[in-house]
Order: sequence, then structure tokens, then C-alpha cells
Amino acid sequence: MNFKEKRCYRSILFVVLATALSLCFSTQSPSDSYAQSPKISHESVDLLTKTGDAMAEVAAAVKPSIVNISTTRTVKISGGMNPFFEDPFFRHFFGERQQPKERKSAGLASGVIVSSDGYIITNYHVVKDADEIKVTLTDKREFSGKVIGSDAKTEISVVKIEATGLSAMQWGDSDALRVGEIVLAVGNPFGLNQTVTMGIVSATGRANVGIADYEDFIQTDAAINPGNSGGALVNVKGQLVGINTAIFSTSGGYQGIGFAIPSNMVKSIMDSLVKKGKVVRGWLGVSIQRITPELAKQFNLSGENGALVSDIVENSPAEKAGLKRGDVIVEYDGKSTDDPNQLRNMVANTLPGEERTIKVLRDNKMITLKVTMGELPAELQQAETGEYQNVLRGVSVQDITPEIAKQLNVPVRIKGVIITDIDENSPATGILMQGDVIQQINRKNVTGLKDYQEIASKVGKDESVLLLIYRQGSSIYVTLSSNR
Repeated sequence: MNFKEKRCYRSILFVVLATALSLCFSTQSPSDSYAQSPKISHESVDLLTKTGDAMAEVAAAVKPSIVNISTTRTVKISGGMNPFFEDPFFRHFFGERQQPKERKSAGLASGVIVSSDGYIITNYHVVKDADEIKVTLTDKREFSGKVIGSDAKTEISVVKIEATGLSAMQWGDSDALRVGEIVLAVGNPFGLNQTVTMGIVSATGRANVGIADYEDFIQTDAAINPGNSGGALVNVKGQLVGINTAIFSTSGGYQGIGFAIPSNMVKSIMDSLVKKGKVVRGWLGVSIQRITPELAKQFNLSGENGALVSDIVENSPAEKAGLKRGDVIVEYDGKSTDDPNQLRNMVANTLPGEERTIKVLRDNKMITLKVTMGELPAELQQAETGEYQNVLRGVSVQDITPEIAKQLNVPVRIKGVIITDIDENSPATGILMQGDVIQQINRKNVTGLKDYQEIASKVGKDESVLLLIYRQGSSIYVTLSSNR
């Protein structure tokens, strides 16, 4: 075979081989192509499988402790609210305004079984003013629920059903939670029973949220939606570490910010409600405020942490312990007090009669004091929740904090108390509004909560009052009548 023949033979052989290879690849199935992609390691698969199995195991363990709570309540609807009907001319033809009508309203939420004999924890707003409470278990059994006790200040209610042998969730230690820790939120969002979502603890000790009077919320990004209220926030051990309460949302749905009441606070409130029929809170007897940069400069403080004592109640535990106006409380029972709300929660969760150590900064010197805690007087509890037996009943107020003033654009010159809530059955409903600032009651100046409590408590049962309020940029007078 000469050179030309050899060259021709090689060319033919190359074409044949190229064609064969082309046919081989072109007839390869999709599965063969996929099989040649990089494989996931057995270690990764095992790790993810174990993690998934662990989460499924925790979810399966806690789901039987979650119940569906459905409520019905009577809601009053005012008729004939058109202002034209107030004119005598229109009254002549159309008659007097219609009396408020009533209708039934239904609600769906969640609850957590915390004892095998039927005690259930849920949110206060879930069962507030409910005419009927129906509790549905995971096995579809239904029971009538009875409210054993409620605490509006922490948004907690205890409901009891007549049943035994229930699957109760184990209590966890919410104080041991760390930011970044994995948690599961279990509840019934939008009526979808036994829904489980996963996230982490985004923050702890959240206050000034505007949900309750005593706030020490756990913040989580576990998906919480309407209907999750009263459901459980659990750790990876399947222990209850919080009661899901609210979400921060501009759309009404999940946006990655949810709040839960810490389990330690919940358990303390529940024990008090069940054993004593009321919530017993510790009382120090001081007025405290946040330290601003201006106050820190005036008091020659190096930082803004702590709670500044602005007033002390006579013969209170604080006075007996030696606390003085101008002291800065920086530590309570070995825990730092970074802000007044944190200190307020610590004091409230201390049982009366217990002794605690307080560290205060006085004239740039650290002083340690021993204080025997008292019990929060009943009249103070009633005053804070608006439980007066007069036209101001059902009106809840609080002092105007710098944060609230900034958020609601309340000028510095406006002094008073801000309305945080109004009960639908209050005589003030339809006249006063959330966000109103009460500046005067019967021409008496209200500079803060202490003034409000003192003046409001002296208003007679059938007495009408004149109020000066600040609303949406202007001050106006309004009257509350006992005849409404």
C-alpha cells in the first residue's frame, strides 16, 4: 500500500469513527446524560436526611398538643351613622337614628394543651368577649371551652375543657433561647389545621411593640399568619418556648417578623390565674424612664443603659430599700437592666415577699441595695387597664414615650396620656380613638399616667366629663356622657 492509499484509508477511518461517535451521543437518553452530572455525596444526603427526619419527628411529637379554637361573639353595629340624620329636618321625615344592631361574629385561632387534664393556653384577644368557645383536638373530638382566667396586660388566657389523658406539651426554658436557634411555629393559620413552619429566633426581649402592657417578646422569622394566634413556638427538643401572638405586616400576611410571648412568662401567669384566680405581680413603687442622650449628659452618665428613677411612692418597697430619685438602676437580681421595660417585666414577674438585689448608679458610684418586693396594688392594675366604674371605663392609656411621640408626630409641648385601646362596650367608643392624647379631664391638666389615675378615679359613676384631647395635629374638646 503506497503513501496515497494509506492517507486515503486513514481519512475514511476517521470519518467512520467520527460518525459512530456522533451517533452514539445523539442516541443517548436524557437519563444517561443526567447520570454523568456530578453526584451528591453520601455524606451530604445522610446529613440532610437526618435533619429532615429530626424536624419531622419534632413536628409529629408536638402536633397532638395543638388545638383549633373557634369562637362566636356578639358585635354591636351602629345604624344610621350618616351625619345628615342628625339634622331636625331629616329626623322629621326619617325618624330618630336606629339603635345599634347586634350580629354574631366568628373567629378561628389556635391553642396549646399544657396539661393532660384539659388546661389550654391561648391569646387573650382570641377569647375576649366570646359567647361560645369550641375546642377541636387533632383526633377531631370537640369540646366546649371555659375561660379560667385572662390577663390583658400580657395577652394570655387560660381555657379549660373537660377531658383527661390529653397530649400535653412540655414546658421549655425561654430564658435559655439564643438568637439564631432553630424554632418551629405550630398552629392553624387561615383555618388550615396542624400547620408547621420553621425559622430561627431573630431576637429576644422585644418591647415597645404596642401589643400588650408587659412586653418581652421573642421575635422569629418562622411563618406566622392569621389563625396562628395562640399557637406554639417550640425548640428542637419539642418544648414550648413561646405562644405565637402577632405579626408585623403591611399587607396582613407573613413578612418574616413574628412575635411570641416567652414560655416562662406564660407559665408564671397561668399558675397565678389557676391557683389564685388573678395575676399577682411584684411591685417596687418607682416611676422610671428611659435615659436619653440629654439626660445622660445632665446626670453625668457614661452611657444610656439602665432605668432612671424619676419618682418614688411613699412607704413603698423602693423607699424602704433606700432608693432615691435620680438613681439609675443598672442591675436587678444579677441581670442587667438595659431599658425600663426590661426592668418592669422583671419586677412584675417577682413574687411579693421575695428579696432581690438591685444595683444602682448614684453620683457615679455603684451601690448595692436589698429590696423585699411588694404586690402591685389593685387600684393601680385597674387604672392601667381602664377598669373605672364611670364613663372612662374600657379606656386604656399609657404615658407618652419618646418613641410613641415620634411615631405619632405628637409635639413636645403636648402633655398627657395616649389612648392605647378602647373596649367596644365603653361609653367612649365612637368618640375617643386610639392615638388620642388626653390633656385634660374636667379642665384639670393631665401630665402623665399618675395624674390620669388620680383624676379619673374620682369621676362619679353617672357623671359626664369634659375632655381636652390632641388628635391629628389639633386640640379639641369632647364630652363623654353617662347617658350613652
